[in-house]
Order: sequence, then C-alpha cells, then structure tokens
Amino acid sequence: MRSIRLRLDVSYDGADFSGWAIQPERRTVAGVLVEALGRLVGVDTALGLTVAGRTDAGVHASGQVCHVDLPESQWEQLEGSLLRRLAALMPPDARVKAITPVPQTFDARFSATFRRYEYRVADTVWGPEPLRRSDTIQWVRPLDVDRLNGGSFGLTGEHDYAAYCKRKEHATTIRAITRFDWRRDPDGVVVATVQADAFCQSMVRSLVGAVLTVGDGRRDPGWPSTLLALSERSSAVTVAPAHGLTLIAVGYPDESDYAARAEATRRLRA
Repeated sequence: MRSIRLRLDVSYDGADFSGWAIQPERRTVAGVLVEALGRLVGVDTALGLTVAGRTDAGVHASGQVCHVDLPESQWEQLEGSLLRRLAALMPPDARVKAITPVPQTFDARFSATFRRYEYRVADTVWGPEPLRRSDTIQWVRPLDVDRLNGGSFGLTGEHDYAAYCKRKEHATTIRAITRFDWRRDPDGVVVATVQADAFCQSMVRSLVGAVLTVGDGRRDPGWPSTLLALSERSSAVTVAPAHGLTLIAVGYPDESDYAARAEATRRLRA
C-alpha cells in the first residue's frame, strides 16, 4: 500500500510533559500526538513517527519538526481537515501548526542541518514576569552580557563536548556548534541562542549553566572552553533548569538534498 510522508510542525509547553519520547505511564508529547492521530486513522496504523530532536522533560518547543507516514487512501480522506481535527483532539499545551506532504527521502531527524534553541534568564530582583514564568528562569546574581558572550566564544566550532554531555554507549559526543551568543531583550531578559548540527542529551543546558557562572563573575571567560579537553562529563558544570529552554527552529536543506543529508548524518553519528 502506498504511503504519504507528512512533515508536522509542532509547538508545546513542556511543563507538564515528561519529554518528547513515549514512556509507559507518563504523559509525553509524542504520546498525546500518537493518541490523537490514532483516533483519526486507527490505533493500529503504523505511523513511523520520527522527530528532529527529543526534548527532555520540562523543555518547550515552538519549532519542533517530526514526520509520519499515512496510507495514501487515508491522506486523501483527511487532507483538507487533518490540521483542524488534530486541533480539536490535541491538548491545549501541544499544537500541530502545519502539515506538509514531503518526499519519502525527508527524514525529520537525519535530514536536519541544524537545531536552534533559546534559553531565557531573568536576573532582575523580582524575577520573571508572571506570564513568562514557565519559560524563563530566575538568576539571583546580575549578569553581564559581554562576559556571557566571552564565555561562549570558545565553545563554538567542532569539538568533543563530553564534558557537557550525558554519554550514551556507542554514541559520539562530537558536535559542531555554529552559534552560541547572548543578548538582553527590551524586557530585560537575557537570552542565549545556541545552534548546532545536533546536541547530546542535556548538552544545551550544561553549556548554558557553565557560561552563566561566567556572566555573574564567578568564573573567568576562558574557563568553559578549558573543559573541552576532558573526555568525561565535568562535575563542575551545573545543568541549567529545563523550563528556560525552548527549541525554536530546525533547519533542512533543499528538497533534492534530503537523502544525501540523511545519509551523511547517519555516517557521522555512527
């Protein structure tokens, strides 16, 4: 039976989810998405749900991407109404914002060229604005943006980030960070932007946690990059809280390059 591959653009508030991946007896983003799709296409339909990046418990997303495969006959029936029907079935803290047919060569995970995250920190005495409390952490010490950028500078490029990762057996900790910078927005919140080809588990929050100690004056700007010489996770790095982190974008090449990019990524990860 022919199938149609669909790209789904997804947003969610991670506060009440135990991360993306389906887990027994736990509420997860993939779990509620599969449940909603199952009510529309049948619980026994193999969807092949694949996500660009599995976010941890408490982490949010405004630009997550995944793909599913639907039998062509079902897609023909649902094409004009699937997005609206999912909106009615999904919980209010998770939304599918767009559904796009893509070639079978598209792989939400392996075809991706980058993942971009933002991390929000309020260093005001009174803390985050109440309406942003779920995606912004409070930092009790004043932060200097120049020092933050100084601490981040040496962490960009291709390195072994073992000091900042939860190592998994047979998995590499080599990554290529193409952007890591900080700004202070008009509302006074300090925001880090971190972009790489991919990330290890808890890597972004570990990087942010290390550089925040530079921004508040407790560490020298050169300290975070010295940890790149380590081959194991550093006990000196505190992982920043999950709720300050949001996946805001996933990048992909031109359609004609989906397969080549996926093949190259699989070789690199191996």
